[in-house]
Amino acid sequence: MALTSIPRRHLLRTIAGAAVLLAAAGAVQAQQGPFIVMASTTSTEQSGLFSHLLPAFTKASGIEVRVVAQGTGQALDMARRGDADIVFVHDQPAEEKFVAEGFGLKRQAVMYNDFVLVGPKSDPAGVKGADVVAAMGKLAAAGAPFISRGDKSGTHAAELRFWKVAGVDMAAKHPAGYKECGCGMGPALNIAASSGAYVLADRGTWLSFKNRADLAVLVEGDKRLFNQYGVIVVNPAKHPHVKVKEAQRFADWVVSPAGQSTIAAYKINGEQLFFPNASAQ
Repeated sequence: MALTSIPRRHLLRTIAGAAVLLAAAGAVQAQQGPFIVMASTTSTEQSGLFSHLLPAFTKASGIEVRVVAQGTGQALDMARRGDADIVFVHDQPAEEKFVAEGFGLKRQAVMYNDFVLVGPKSDPAGVKGADVVAAMGKLAAAGAPFISRGDKSGTHAAELRFWKVAGVDMAAKHPAGYKECGCGMGPALNIAASSGAYVLADRGTWLSFKNRADLAVLVEGDKRLFNQYGVIVVNPAKHPHVKVKEAQRFADWVVSPAGQSTIAAYKINGEQLFFPNASAQ
């Protein structure tokens, strides 16, 4: 039907209705404001750090950060597909490869904590006080129950390195008590707590974990348990749609004195979970 055949009153209603819809859509968009998508790890999310850190950045910048928490490998894969503007993860070799392949602009060190080997207080495998490599060897020899995240996370990558140095060929055969959950750090700890198993955890998630049951930290302090976190803005040359300006603002802020002091201020029961070290790298 031609517009000229539509009654004038109907046409005016249609135009007015369209104007209202466009105005409403514009208002919603304005209310949303600028945001970036961050692919990050379950440890930064489940430790509670982001609930403390990200509101401070949003207050300073007006930019909202929407986090997709998963294993580091999955986070980097998400960014490779162009589904994130920035990554905040903890597997330095994988991060450096990501940048070398052209997917990231620059890797910046942000903070560190450490891994701990957690297990039943009774410690049937006798790993308490050992270094992490000796402990992994004892777990394999005893066929002790061990929960692996099995999710390509930074924690999983570290665990596989420790097995390898301990002489355990995971590609050939898993130790008798080894089970993969394909899950985040919190769920892995829950499974270990309910089954009396050992598990490698980042200290931040362990400190925030409530359901400890009979679990305790048995191995800690080994320099190989050092756990570094880095931030990388996704390269717009690979994915032109990424919000590189806003993402770079977060990367710059989190390594600035303001961002670093905000990280240092995050504590649980008076214990600091992450230690800023941007200036040391």
